[in-house]
Amino acid sequence: MPPIHLAALNLADHGAPGLALACWRALVLGVVQGLTEFLPISSTAHLKAVPVLLGWGDPGVAVTAVLQLGSIGAVLAYFQKDLRQLSLGLLQGLRQRNLNAPEARLGLAVAVGTVPILVAGLTIRLFFYGAYGTSVLRSLAGIGVLSMVMAVLLAMAERTGRRRHGLGQVSITAGWLLGLAQMLALVPGVSRSGSTLTAALLMGWQRVAAARFSFLLGIPAITMAGLAELKEALASPDLGGPLPLVVGVLSAALSSWLAIAWLLRFLQRHSTWVFVAYRLGFGVLLVAVSVGGNGG
Repeated sequence: MPPIHLAALNLADHGAPGLALACWRALVLGVVQGLTEFLPISSTAHLKAVPVLLGWGDPGVAVTAVLQLGSIGAVLAYFQKDLRQLSLGLLQGLRQRNLNAPEARLGLAVAVGTVPILVAGLTIRLFFYGAYGTSVLRSLAGIGVLSMVMAVLLAMAERTGRRRHGLGQVSITAGWLLGLAQMLALVPGVSRSGSTLTAALLMGWQRVAAARFSFLLGIPAITMAGLAELKEALASPDLGGPLPLVVGVLSAALSSWLAIAWLLRFLQRHSTWVFVAYRLGFGVLLVAVSVGGNGG
């Protein structure tokens, strides 16, 4: 199956300047990033699949990581009150050598949960970066299969999870276990929010509490990844310069804010079955496209 080209969107075919086309593509990718980062459907998978299906090609690991900075800006703004309380509670707990307060335990759980993905990410970047960036795991077929696997795991978590625990009951052990789950998101198609939400539901967390912790846990990891890739993203020949990157980050920030607000409201009254169905369908589509000859 040949790449899907939308003539109305392919501005280069109509004599438009390269910068305009680059900004348009960055805007689209930013919206895709923002709408998928915090939903359990894998932003990395969509940032690989959508541009490939549009005939734009894979934007690469660096551009993908930097666009996530827009999502971090959104989550910092949305949870600014929570983050302030969490930071003050953790500092007070460390000063008093008493980490039993809910805010202190939550802050420490986030810190401990960041360690696995930090260590794994640095290891990949230092020793396996080239191979990782071009591996079969970034192919449409690989991403599609992983999307379906994660859909099955989320379905199991939705069906078996007891949904008893809230954020006030978080423990250091829980933070570590969810950090291990987050580490799996280094594999394209797994989904950082999907892996942590699935693990939290399996551990008996309430849906909204699991989502909020997933948001907080992602702040250090996504920020470090984006800053680490910033230089390479700016040098990308497919990007078109700093302006398109700014456009992409801003569009990612706005769409991320909307996605966060929607997801928290949605999970108050609904289950995650809609995401299970979506991931299954998305995975089947990518595998079908790949088998048809557009494996990316």
